[in-house]
Amino acid sequence: MALRLPVIDVRSPGEFLQGHIPGAYNIPLFDNDERARVGTTYVKIGKEPAIELGKVIAGEKTDYYLNAISDVAPGKKMLLHCWRGGMRSAKIAAFFAESGYEVFILEGGYKAYRGYIRKQFSSGRQIFLIGGYTGSGKTGILKEIGKLGHQIIDLEALACHKGSNFGHLGQNAQPTTEQFENNLYKLWSELDPLKPLWLEHESMSIGTVTLPDTFHAAMLNGTLFFIELPKDYRIKRLVDEYACFEKPVLQAVLEHLGQYMGSFQAREVLVALQNDDFEKVADITLTYYDKLYANSLVRRPVQKIVSLPLAAGSVKEHAEIILNHALGGRS
Repeated sequence: MALRLPVIDVRSPGEFLQGHIPGAYNIPLFDNDERARVGTTYVKIGKEPAIELGKVIAGEKTDYYLNAISDVAPGKKMLLHCWRGGMRSAKIAAFFAESGYEVFILEGGYKAYRGYIRKQFSSGRQIFLIGGYTGSGKTGILKEIGKLGHQIIDLEALACHKGSNFGHLGQNAQPTTEQFENNLYKLWSELDPLKPLWLEHESMSIGTVTLPDTFHAAMLNGTLFFIELPKDYRIKRLVDEYACFEKPVLQAVLEHLGQYMGSFQAREVLVALQNDDFEKVADITLTYYDKLYANSLVRRPVQKIVSLPLAAGSVKEHAEIILNHALGGRS
């Protein structure tokens, strides 16, 4: 069994928050303010004074470094990195080595890691997509496919967003795009590349998060199972999912959406909301989203599309039907 070393990220907390290797520990050589001071000194005075200031700051924090590393590297071994594998990682690696630790430095640092993972999404894998108009239960179907033992990645769960203008409701704060990519690669790398991967068909953006272009290109090279369900079924699903939110919250979303729907629909949907006619709210918004989705298929066509008309039913039933079509009864 390969030894898994704790990964120590010595960049500042701000850099770490923007994006980091999943599972890494942040033991910053400088905190955000200290890093800013060193950077300002470098720009205004010069490189050598900045280096000297950095030595002074680090020299006052040796107890912090040792206490922090003892909590996360009890085996006295670690993999350490900064941004480019330069001065920051070299300095603190030498300090930890002198303190009795075996230190490995990630060649090229976090920058090299970022370049590496983005290339990996280009590797050829068989990808199956679940697509269909809003309210079709695509996410639930994907989860059922996972329960049946197939490989899935729930992109919306990773993005903390359900994709539509309402997608942020009831969700945690979204990660940065950079961290989303890192988390996505972790799941991607843990799956068997020789087995099909199931995903929900998504646009380039999920809320504020953007898919890696290499990953999205791989999606478009897959097979899309486009499920077609009755509109009344989809309306019921949307009402069940979103009518629980307070009216002012829904109104804010609908007012924003109204900028794109057209003035008549924008007025109608707000009147329906005030009248507690959630079915009509869902009906109007679905008319808008259906056109949007159809246009997206034209702009970014998937290599192969299989249309599957489905009757109203459970997501489990729908998952089994899709798997039978995809795998020829070998699900």
